[in-house]
Amino acid sequence: MRRRGASRVAMAALLGVNLVLPTRPEPATAAGFVEAYPVMAAAMRAAGPPYADWAADGRRFLLFDERGDGRAVEVFGDLADADRIVVLVPGVGSTLADFDRGLGGVARRAPAVQAGQLYRELLATDPAARVAVLAWLGYDPPDGVLTAAGGVSARRGAAGLAALLRELAGRRPAATITLVGHSYGALVVSLAAADAPDQVTDVVSLGGVGAGVQRADDLPGGRRFWAAEAPTDWIRRVPQVRLPGLGFGRRPGDPAFGARALPVGGVVGHDGYLAPGSAALVAVASVVLVGVDADRIGDPR
Repeated sequence: MRRRGASRVAMAALLGVNLVLPTRPEPATAAGFVEAYPVMAAAMRAAGPPYADWAADGRRFLLFDERGDGRAVEVFGDLADADRIVVLVPGVGSTLADFDRGLGGVARRAPAVQAGQLYRELLATDPAARVAVLAWLGYDPPDGVLTAAGGVSARRGAAGLAALLRELAGRRPAATITLVGHSYGALVVSLAAADAPDQVTDVVSLGGVGAGVQRADDLPGGRRFWAAEAPTDWIRRVPQVRLPGLGFGRRPGDPAFGARALPVGGVVGHDGYLAPGSAALVAVASVVLVGVDADRIGDPR
């Protein structure tokens, strides 16, 4: 019991969460398609600042819900015409209040900022590309040690994400979909990919804590699995344990996991993977745009 208690404390410290009892996870809410834009804009206007300003700026949301820690799914690009779609899922501690400004007011941590940077990189790489990037805070990420270590939030989030993926596949059947998960979000996208439509071709882990499987080849569907893990990322210190109700097993960034490695030049710490100028940002854009020929991306190890 002493060893298990120590593991919980270590996990809490390294994931940056508090030793508090978790709140009861809420059911994940599936996002809709572009018909939701005016409905969500009206909801943001009714919510007042700062959300009313988002609507006034013409930002487009498939989902907006300010109840509890909040939900939001923002779309960058023309989703109705996209043939390359990216869904970016954030990790522990992400809330609606920090969706735009980032945890602790650090902009590079904000899901909306990260998705916008990836969208701009995609267009810089191929200005003619028909792409859309979704910043998907469609679930309640864990903010307590028990939910963070046990994966309950990830499973609920994966169910909501899977519903969105089915809708995207139905609305844009010729499009390819890339799932990108940061930190705990890597677990969410990996679980969702296990039962995803064929349009989901690639899964990307950025500083991921786990994937729900011990090896990339164990992921159902034959999808390509990519991972980036910077030398300065504290995720490397998270114990790679998998016990009943605790831990996620092998990290995607561990070479033994067998993921296709992405370069991490210019990435500092846990939150810099999609920062402008980072090699990881360029590589993720290449995975999205190159598609079935993504093997051309080199292994940096």
